Formats: sequence, structure tokens, C-alpha cells
Amino acid sequence: MDFKMKIQKFGGFLAGMVIPNIGAFIAWGLITALFLETGWFPNEQLATMISPMLTYLLPILIAYTGGRMVYDQRGAVAGVTAAMGAIVGSDIPMFLAAMILGPLGGWCIKQVDKLLEGKIKSGFEMLVGNFSIGIVGMLLAILSFNFIGPMIAMGTAFATKGINFIIELGFMPLLALIIEPAKVLFLNNAIDQSIFVPLGAADVLEHGKTIFFMMVSSPAPGAGILLAYSLFGKGNSQKSAPSALIIQFIGGIHEVYFPYVLMKPVMFLAIIAGGISQIFVWLLLGAGLAGYPHPGSIISFMLMLPSGGAIPVILGIAAGIGVTTLIAAFFLKLDRSSDADEDPSLGDDIMDMLSLKQTNSETTAPQSTGLQVSSIKKIVFCCDAGIGSSAMGAGILQKKLNAAGFHYTIQHFPVDQAPKDAQVIVCHSKLRDRASKAVPEAKIRCVDAFLNDPNYDKIIEEFKNGVLQ
Repeated sequence: MDFKMKIQKFGGFLAGMVIPNIGAFIAWGLITALFLETGWFPNEQLATMISPMLTYLLPILIAYTGGRMVYDQRGAVAGVTAAMGAIVGSDIPMFLAAMILGPLGGWCIKQVDKLLEGKIKSGFEMLVGNFSIGIVGMLLAILSFNFIGPMIAMGTAFATKGINFIIELGFMPLLALIIEPAKVLFLNNAIDQSIFVPLGAADVLEHGKTIFFMMVSSPAPGAGILLAYSLFGKGNSQKSAPSALIIQFIGGIHEVYFPYVLMKPVMFLAIIAGGISQIFVWLLLGAGLAGYPHPGSIISFMLMLPSGGAIPVILGIAAGIGVTTLIAAFFLKLDRSSDADEDPSLGDDIMDMLSLKQTNSETTAPQSTGLQVSSIKKIVFCCDAGIGSSAMGAGILQKKLNAAGFHYTIQHFPVDQAPKDAQVIVCHSKLRDRASKAVPEAKIRCVDAFLNDPNYDKIIEEFKNGVLQ
């Protein structure tokens, strides 16, 4: 597994702990935006919920989910118990500690259960099972209280000082040099969940708003790319860009603009310039959000605005869209390629061009005998986090299959948590190797663009032929 794939998988694992709990983040963000003393409707009594939710509820939910991902309910209980030491032993939100200790607690009790398997006398299973979690949880809670929590607090303080130093030097907009390419290369979860969300949470408690929640989630650069293609693209890219723009900007599914960047790598310059522009404007005007906007749509941004904070946020987004559109349009007008070269479904050529695939995915996939369509019971659609693009892709594929006379309920999952009984997995071509590793026996089918991708029709044709090779 190469380094990029490891980072993607790490980001996907972090997202797997955070994304299922986004509803709680939204609830906290709305309470903060509405009832904090700087909110729309300041209410001192209701505002007393803000700090406990951030300090206790959200980290506990993350730790519980992380432990459950590793070892179901027993892992969840051990993970939460382990994380409580860091949570109560620190004055800052322990998101990172929860992301570490939740899975660690799950892993530890899993190893203990393996060690005790077959060695417990009949009738003592419940006693040993409960006390093993209690002892493991107690030891990890003490460890996290005395060592892990303080270490993460020190690291957070160091990172905060570093970010503040970057801001004072005026270099913060240059973070877009990392953020925007990382988003297109499916590394956004690793950056957002491990760095900006914890920093932003602490920043909100101190200032009532934060710029960190906007850094990765902003829909502006992607919207600028899609707007440029809508106005100046050619062929299929121009036809598909307007619908992709609506889904990206309003629906918050950023993955739909990735192929439009990848088909012309020069577009990386456009999204980087747009990212730099929006951060510059936000810093200049003191913009920030009171809550975490997920998915990263304009609607989420507006719902998480602090009182009086609309104009700075909107102007930054407008700057990001405007600059990205202008630069992308310039490159599109200069381009002399044919209409066929403007097709965002040419994903394999794009990946080769960027050296994102070391070998052809079709030749590296394990060869196996055909799967009879009549025997297929479970088809799933996977993306990195299992929420946005996979939900949309599952809906598109299900409609096409139903129209062709094949009736399936297609579920969506994070690629690394694809169910072991899945017979067919559909995912983005960049996630093929991870899907194959998650369920080696499954037939993997890939798309390169989540909208208007001819690979959907190829899958339908395979079903009509009665066998998936």
C-alpha cells in the first residue's frame, strides 16, 4: 500500500468516527450560533449547554464510534471509558484524544477477549466479560488522564501557536497550497478531521467563531471550476457542469468537481488561487463560523453563521468562486483540445497523467470467474466517508438498474467498511484498490465521475448480459 493510499485510509477511518455523529455537531453548532452571547438570539441559560456539549458529548460520541468500529459494543464501551480520562483531565475539547483512545480501547479489549477465549469456566462468562472491560477501561483512563490527554493538550497548544504565528506573518492563505490539491486527491478527511476540526472547536469556545471550520469545507473553489466549465467548457463537460454545480454548491458533495480538475491538471492552479483568495478575504474581514458546516454546502455555511457574520463569510466565498472561475476560464479559452478531451469520464487517462495509478487497475485486479447476475443479492456503493458521493452514486445506479428491470436496494458505505457479504462494490476508480482489499471476493466496478459517467451504463450492460466477469 503506497503512502497516498495509507493517508486516504487514515482519513477515511477518522471520518468514520466523525461523520456518523455530524448531527450532534450540527446541533451544537446551531445552539452556539443562536444562543451564545455573540449569537443571533443570546440566551444565557441555553448557552450553558455549549461548553459541556463540546467538552463531553462530542468527544464521547467520537470515542464510542471509534471503539465500535474496532470491536462492536464491547469496543465502544472500552473506548469511551478510556477516553474519559483525557476528556475530564483537560480544559480543551479532546477530539484527537477520542479519535486515538476510542479505537485503542476497542483494540485492547479485543485482544483481552482473544486471550481469554476458551479459558473461562461455564457460568463465569458475564462476570469475566464485565470485569475485563472495567479493568481495561480503568487502566486506559488513568493512562489517558496522566499522559495522553496532557500530551495532546500540549500538541494542540503548539499547533495553535504555530497557526497564530502563520496568521501574524500573513501566510495563512498559503495553506490553500496544501488544502485544495488534497481535497481533489481524496485526502480532505485526513486534514479536516485531524487538524482543523479540533482547532476550530477550541477556537469557538474562546472567540465564538472560527475560520478553521471553513478551510476545507468551503464550496467556493469547486463551484468556481464548475461555473467556468458551464460557461467555457466544451462537449460533455459543459453539458454536465451545471447540474454538478448545483449538487456541489447546494448539496455539498464536493467529489463531483474532482474529475473536472483532474482532466486538466492546470486547474489545480485555479482552485489553489481561489482558496488563497477566500482565506485572504476571511482573514481581512474577520470571518468565521460558529459551528462545523457539514456537508460543505452554502446552506450549511449560512446555518452556522454567528450574528453579524454573514457578509464577511459570503464575500470570502464570492472571492473564492470569482478568482477560481476567472483563472479556470482563462485556461479553458486557451485550450485547443477537442470536445472528446473535455469528457470528465476519462478517469483512467487522468489518473495515469497524474501518476495516481502505478499500474492499470484492470490488469492489477485479481482475476476470477464470472458472477452470475441471478445469484447477486447485495450491491453496495462506496466512497471515502460513505455519506455524500456514495449516497448519490447509489441512487443513480439504483434508478438505472430499476429502469433496466433489475430491482436492488443499493446501500452506501465507507470503502474500508464495505460489508463482507457484498458481491458487487461500485466506487470511484481511485478507491478500487481499497475496495478490493476490504472485500477481496467482491466484483469491483468503478466510475470516474459521479454524474453522467458512461461506466454506469457499462455496468447495466453487464447485468443485461447475465454475468459480471
